Amino acid sequence: MTTIGQPLDRVDGDVKTTGAAKFAAEHFYPGLTHAVLVHATVSRGRITALHTDEASAVPGVITVLTHLNAPPLKPAPKPRMLNLALWFSGTSVNYLQSDEVHWEGQPIAVVVAETSAAAREAAALVRAEYTVAKSAVDFEGAEKNARPQPNNPIFPRGAKKGDAEAALAAAPVTLDLRYTTPPQNHNALELHATTAIWDGDRLTVHDATQSIDWFRTHLATRFGIPMTNVRVLAPFVGGAFGGKFAIWPGTILAALAARATSRPVRLVLSREAVYRTVGGRTPSIQRVALGADHDGKLTSLVHTSVTRTGRTGGPSEQVTSQSQHLYAAENILARHDVVQLDLLPNTFMRAPGEAIGTFGLESALDELAYELGIDPIELRMRNETAVDPIHGKRKFAHRMLGEAYARGAERFGWHERNPEPRSMRDGRWLVGMGMATAYHPALTLPANVTVRLSADGSVLMRCGFQEMGMGSATVQAQITADALGVPFDTVRVEYGDSALPLAPTAGGSPQTASIAASVIQACQELKQKLKAMARKTGGASNEEILRRAKVPYVEAVVGSESRLGRIAGRARFLPNFLRENQRWVKAASGVQFCEVRVDADTGETRVSRWVGVFDIGRVINPKTAASQMRGGIVMGLGLAMAEETLVDPRTGRIMNPSLTEYHVPVHADIPPIDVSFLDDPNPTMPLGIVGAGEVSVTGVGAAVANAVHHATGKRVRDLPITLDKLL
Repeated sequence: MTTIGQPLDRVDGDVKTTGAAKFAAEHFYPGLTHAVLVHATVSRGRITALHTDEASAVPGVITVLTHLNAPPLKPAPKPRMLNLALWFSGTSVNYLQSDEVHWEGQPIAVVVAETSAAAREAAALVRAEYTVAKSAVDFEGAEKNARPQPNNPIFPRGAKKGDAEAALAAAPVTLDLRYTTPPQNHNALELHATTAIWDGDRLTVHDATQSIDWFRTHLATRFGIPMTNVRVLAPFVGGAFGGKFAIWPGTILAALAARATSRPVRLVLSREAVYRTVGGRTPSIQRVALGADHDGKLTSLVHTSVTRTGRTGGPSEQVTSQSQHLYAAENILARHDVVQLDLLPNTFMRAPGEAIGTFGLESALDELAYELGIDPIELRMRNETAVDPIHGKRKFAHRMLGEAYARGAERFGWHERNPEPRSMRDGRWLVGMGMATAYHPALTLPANVTVRLSADGSVLMRCGFQEMGMGSATVQAQITADALGVPFDTVRVEYGDSALPLAPTAGGSPQTASIAASVIQACQELKQKLKAMARKTGGASNEEILRRAKVPYVEAVVGSESRLGRIAGRARFLPNFLRENQRWVKAASGVQFCEVRVDADTGETRVSRWVGVFDIGRVINPKTAASQMRGGIVMGLGLAMAEETLVDPRTGRIMNPSLTEYHVPVHADIPPIDVSFLDDPNPTMPLGIVGAGEVSVTGVGAAVANAVHHATGKRVRDLPITLDKLL
């Protein structure tokens, strides 16, 4: 009996399609109130006056919280290496605790009212006066001030092998290119929302989060209460993609407002408020320089980047990650530089680093292929490597790029491509074909589970993981069923609650593999208990054993469910990740093939066909995995052709904070997407699983740019690829 590898329907499909699933803003409590944020209108300065009388006079308004009357809040915790939960504070600002403004859009007040309409009306009436300080908000203008990114084991500032600059200068064939990508913002279908309830010094929060346990840790720290007094519930999250990874002002201020009013508070950010208080993807300026001999063998690979953070936070961006692992260049220089600006801190956005880094690297490889007159796939194969190019001796845990290229080329019909730019046409449409490599690192994090087998043969698997639309509950039920040898429909999964055993965050694509490791161990322990009981009862069946034992269930536990056990487990397992990285290069990879059609007169560009082939190790459920891949490709198409956050370089204000002006792909923009998997287990990962959430975003930007160049002869090095750049 096996369910792994079967395209089973999602176990949460019925509740989501019928509307029975409750999201963070759909929980009702007696006395529920509604909160709305008021935002600063300067990028740096101090509040000299706040006028709230008109707002307070609006019928239904309960209070207007500002730095003058808000309850105390402890400062954001400083990052500590052995406590990842403290790394991912959205900003370091202690909200409503001082008159200081750090970015345009920072919350400076919270209106709490009986209805959301009253709260919105009152929030529009709050007026602030400021003393404005000098600020830096222009990313391109600040490029000259870039400094090396701070170094740490999780986000290294780069890597070096040999003398890449000298080798570049001596190479027979060289390219030295500049690529840029704009800032981008999160637009999940579900807006960021929090419902917060205090009962004495106990806090319950319904939140749209992808980091349940880390949110609990952060809230306990900010409000000065024991972690056991905080419960975070997020059984359903309507998309996250990194935007709901860190903890942003809305969550903190909803809980603060609930404490101040002694009533339940619901705070749902407007779409504009998401742009102004939730970080997005950093812009980047990339240099990719390649040196090669006339046969295409790379002698030098230089990939450097400049990205931004805010003065109050923002994670590093591993833009050159793929450039350190994909190609066997004799000399490599990878470096990350950063500028700090008076803007809302950037945050993680699906495949951070690699999504934009592959645009630079894979576009440059295509340009080199044209320079040398070598097929782009052949050029990559001539630079294929069996070991990590930087360190030499470190092996790849699993590498099947050659197989992915071959399968993808066949499925796509790459042999039909005339390599000459602007040589293929269909009526008024110029037709182009492009390809690029996809790459995203793989990792695992600590995870605790319980697995219970009842006398009636049903199984309950419990783990506080996040389900954001990717089918986590379904695949974990499949893994549990196979590990115990029971039918899939006898397994029930509980998740989405910090009261359940510790789960890893759903960021960086580690969740499925990490939980699978604990599920397998828990099921092994459970089966050992059954065998021991069988020996005592003369080899009876499991059902007979349970009936004779007169117990409702047998339980196997991996990891302690106590608070101290969770903390120790988090610290204890973290070094394993670092040691594994020193031993192996682990990654999901693949290849993206794209066909575009460009109107020869107007420059209108349409992606007409897509093929993606991916190596994500063992595929637990091909239906949910393929959905993940297609979703990532669609997000990559937004990155390539539409998405761009426009920041006023004088004021720091986002000028297009809505879906009216910030363009994302719609159904009419999406071609048929053919997705397939090599489905070969990675021997160093639990059950051979490699994360599938992010790799399909990578390479998309370059594949589109390469296809557009093939169609038109014009090379676009600055995303997004819009028609004005092709005319």
